[in-house]
Amino acid sequence: MATENPLWGEERIVNELLLKLGLRVSPRTVRKYMPKRPPGRPRGDQRWSTLLRNHADAIVACDFFVTAHASAAWTLQQLREVVGFDRAHRYLIHDRDSIFARCLDESIRNLCLTVLKSSLHSPKANAICERVIGTIRRECLDWLIPLSESHLRSILRSWVGRYNHGRPHMALGPGVPDPPSDVVPSAKSLTRHRIGERLAVRVRSVLGGLHHEYLPAPVLA
Repeated sequence: MATENPLWGEERIVNELLLKLGLRVSPRTVRKYMPKRPPGRPRGDQRWSTLLRNHADAIVACDFFVTAHASAAWTLQQLREVVGFDRAHRYLIHDRDSIFARCLDESIRNLCLTVLKSSLHSPKANAICERVIGTIRRECLDWLIPLSESHLRSILRSWVGRYNHGRPHMALGPGVPDPPSDVVPSAKSLTRHRIGERLAVRVRSVLGGLHHEYLPAPVLA
């Protein structure tokens, strides 16, 4: 769990084990087996593949790394072939490379795209006005880049489901506000450190693998 969910600490893992699998262990025990981080490395580095999966449905990206003699005219032609005139995309975000000449931006606007240039300094806005917003930022939005309103809504729909149906809340004892129906009802009657003999742990990824949920499932014969 610690390896698959780098944002989780020992308390979160303890709650996941207790509420989903019926296993009772102490945070100190969990901390003993958590992977050790190199000195100076912050907790919570998400995988690059997770970042890509969470943005794959909302962005068309390119890079000039292996492009020989890239020019503004060539770049414009590539954009015309990819974007077209179907109005499926709304924005073109680019840096201040000389390839993105003024004439290119003007031609891009003719494709009904709004050109947004990246800023030299982009301080993160302070959106923590309630505790739940702080939780969403720390465990969701701080690790994602909403590319449009529809993309943001899609991210939040997935997170709200996780927040209400899968995430352990310390304020509830811990507990889950609306636990899923497929949690084993007799989880509390299982032994402290073992699940039932005919049960296995089923893992479901949330937000492309940014988080995971763990539930007991019957072992198929």
